[in-house]
Amino acid sequence: MVPEACHNGGMSFAPLRNDSFLRACLRQATDHTPIWLMRQAGRYLPEYRDTRARAGSFMGLATNTDYATEVTLQPLDRYALDAAILFSDILTVPDAMGLGLSFALGEGPKFEKVVRDEAAVKALEVPDMDKLRYVFDAVTSIRKALQGRVPLIGFSGSPWTLACYMVEGGGSDDYRLVKALMYSRPDLMHRILQVNADAVAAYLNEQIRAGAQAVMIFDSWGGVLADGCFQEFSLAYTRRVLSQLVRTHEGVTIPSIVFTKGGGLWLEEMADLDCEVLGVDWTVNLGQARARVGSSKALQGNLDPNVLFAPPAQVHAEAVKLLDSFGTPHQGPGMGPTHIFNLGHGISQHTPPEHVQALVEAVHGHSRKMRSMPGA
Repeated sequence: MVPEACHNGGMSFAPLRNDSFLRACLRQATDHTPIWLMRQAGRYLPEYRDTRARAGSFMGLATNTDYATEVTLQPLDRYALDAAILFSDILTVPDAMGLGLSFALGEGPKFEKVVRDEAAVKALEVPDMDKLRYVFDAVTSIRKALQGRVPLIGFSGSPWTLACYMVEGGGSDDYRLVKALMYSRPDLMHRILQVNADAVAAYLNEQIRAGAQAVMIFDSWGGVLADGCFQEFSLAYTRRVLSQLVRTHEGVTIPSIVFTKGGGLWLEEMADLDCEVLGVDWTVNLGQARARVGSSKALQGNLDPNVLFAPPAQVHAEAVKLLDSFGTPHQGPGMGPTHIFNLGHGISQHTPPEHVQALVEAVHGHSRKMRSMPGA
């Protein structure tokens, strides 16, 4: 499956030495369950905090190719993780639409302009991808710096999740403004989501062309929607993104992952998505999810991030419990049910780094043992 070398626009990348993550995405057998963590490059690592201080701000970090490369590799230098994920933010796309993204230290993202009325919605358009060149340059730089250690994941927020921030102007506790617009002017909301979906697809495709070996759509706020609204305003536009994605690049399959936080209710419907992997949060029983989704998708997840505040022995026990819940993944030729270990959401900035080490060791050790058991 892994080519000797991958060429990208005249650039040659080193051959991949650890393809367990990509194999699991494609429902192929691996000798251990691969693990990576959402937000694995982040504030829980002292080296990240040092680099961010040098960069001067979050956006200073994210828009500087050298800094973005440095922090992406930091967790891989500490832990035997099986994938890297681009260091960036889900809100780069609306920023490129001219909404003016900023981050205050210790606060969430804020937009200078909001999209709440007919004129603002009408003015929205898919941004020139050159405005996001810093992201694609970072992808290529990170891919080169990895030297084939592990695959690189690119990502974007989902159309609905981006819309939440664009209408609210930042994070929200109750999603009052975006839901008010959705219920009172569904025509405007659909227009926002159409533009977002086309922008996200173009953005992810550029990441793939720059060197991303898998892409992930973070539907972080899909779970705040009512049943029916989720299908109409979130799922439909995730489908629109997936329908436009580049499926192979340089002769290699590029897997796609869809993660909806709070989406456990709709797993059966998401099983029909044209993606390789479904991510699930910690409210979902992994063994039941395997039964509900069937054999059409790999599953990713789903340890409660707060488990990492327990002592290392308990972290180990909870990881084993989760692996056992999924059961022994597919072994042998062909394709079958596979699992990518992750948290059910992003890692907390307060997490003790040594507890992450305990988790990685537990996942690799126990998952290898499961595959060697009689009858496995």
